[in-house]
Amino acid sequence: MLVLVLMALAVIVAVQWRASAREATAAKNYPPQGRILDIEGTPVHVLTQGAGPDLVLIHGASGNVRDWTFGFADRLSDRYRVIMFDRPGLGWTGRLPGKNGPWNSRSETPMEQAALLQKAADVLGVSNPLVLGHSFGGAVAMAWALGRPDRTAGIVMLAGVSNPWPGDLGWTYTLLGSAAGGALVVPAASAFVPQSYVDSSVKSIFSPQPAPRGYVEHVGDILALRRESMRANAQQVNHLRPHIVKMSKRYADLEIPLEIVHGDADTIVPVDVHSRPLSQQVRGARLTVLPGIGHMPHHVAADATIAAIDRAAARAGLRKAP
Repeated sequence: MLVLVLMALAVIVAVQWRASAREATAAKNYPPQGRILDIEGTPVHVLTQGAGPDLVLIHGASGNVRDWTFGFADRLSDRYRVIMFDRPGLGWTGRLPGKNGPWNSRSETPMEQAALLQKAADVLGVSNPLVLGHSFGGAVAMAWALGRPDRTAGIVMLAGVSNPWPGDLGWTYTLLGSAAGGALVVPAASAFVPQSYVDSSVKSIFSPQPAPRGYVEHVGDILALRRESMRANAQQVNHLRPHIVKMSKRYADLEIPLEIVHGDADTIVPVDVHSRPLSQQVRGARLTVLPGIGHMPHHVAADATIAAIDRAAARAGLRKAP
């Protein structure tokens, strides 16, 4: 029995050591690109570039601000002040108090995430911004508008999560989002997930389009494999649906410009489940469906995405109509 205990301890130490080593590599190779703001004790990573009306970009699940800096933000910064945040637990933004640690199973709700990023935006002097949310970030963008309807110029939903979906998201999120899974399984996954799995995941996210050359290396996939980031992502995704149910009942109250961009080949966040219903829930919402486009329109259909941003800005009175 003693031998078995010692062997188990040795395995645990080895797993944690390797996970720590990979996290050190992530920190060395992918340091923060912007500033770290202290928001009531929570570090929030924000990167800003350009000048003009404020445009906030909120990334999706397992993402970080580097997704935007792979060429997309550069195409906007000539006419907007582009403000990119890492969401809680991802990139270089910390988790909210009481929602971190290996045995934690609680997650930051979309409303809590939006409130944190709004406080960070206040520090930067952001007022009446246009807010774009991609994928999971779409839920946070909608929460932003619901929390500050009179101080949000408009919303752009980019393949965004907005409505309840049928069924569940599979056993992986359920396991990794649990207290035991976060404490016992996440470290092993963090330590030993191979690059082939990461490449396969990126391929599925971009499908049916190929991922752009150099994207994986630029975005820093290893950042998402850190233990706390894996826990945060799994818990946030696993617990998202009940909050979407509540939020969706309030969409009809919004009276701000809403532009929705979604590919009809998106199998990650299906357009018929999310964006088509949303286009009917908010008065004056405009839906642009991109034929044959998957889950990453800002990289594979950037012109259409940017056109939607410009339309929303014009409708909000932030700039002249294109």
